[in-house]
Amino acid sequence: PFMTPALNKPLPEFEALATGGVKFTPQAFLGHTVVLYFYPKDHTPGCTTEACEFSAAYDDFIAADCVIIGISPDAPAKLATFVEKEQLTYPLLSDESKTTLEAYGAYGEKKLYGKPVVGVIRSTFVIDENGVIELARYNVKATGHVASLKKALKFEA
Repeated sequence: PFMTPALNKPLPEFEALATGGVKFTPQAFLGHTVVLYFYPKDHTPGCTTEACEFSAAYDDFIAADCVIIGISPDAPAKLATFVEKEQLTYPLLSDESKTTLEAYGAYGEKKLYGKPVVGVIRSTFVIDENGVIELARYNVKATGHVASLKKALKFEA
C-alpha cells in the first residue's frame, strides 16, 4: 500500500544528495518546469538507455525551460561514475533510504519477468513552475520514454 502523489497537488517535499555532493530540494527549481524521473540502477542496460535518451534531448528540454533530474537508490559515488561514464548533462540524485521513491509511489511491488518483486518502479513526473505535479507516469519503458514525454509536453523535435 504505497501512497502516490496526486495530480494538480504540490509535490511531496524531499531532500536528496545530488552528484557533486550538493543537497537538493525541489524549491531550488521553482519557476521552471521539472522532469523528475526515478530509475532502478546505474550502469544497467535499461537505465543507461533512458539516461542517455534524456541527455540527448537535453537541449530540447532546456529550450522549453524544463529541467531534468534523475533519482535512484544508488550511492552518490556510483551516480558520479555513471554521470561521467555516460557524459550525462543533468544532475542525478541519490535516495539510498528510498524515502523519496516511496513518497512518489516509485518504490514497491512490480513484476519482473512475470514474477512479483519489490523494487524501484520506473516513473516520471512533470512538475510545473509552481511546484505542482502536472503529469505522472508509472511503469514506463526505458526505451522511447523520452520521445513519448516530449510529445506529451508538446515539444518533440
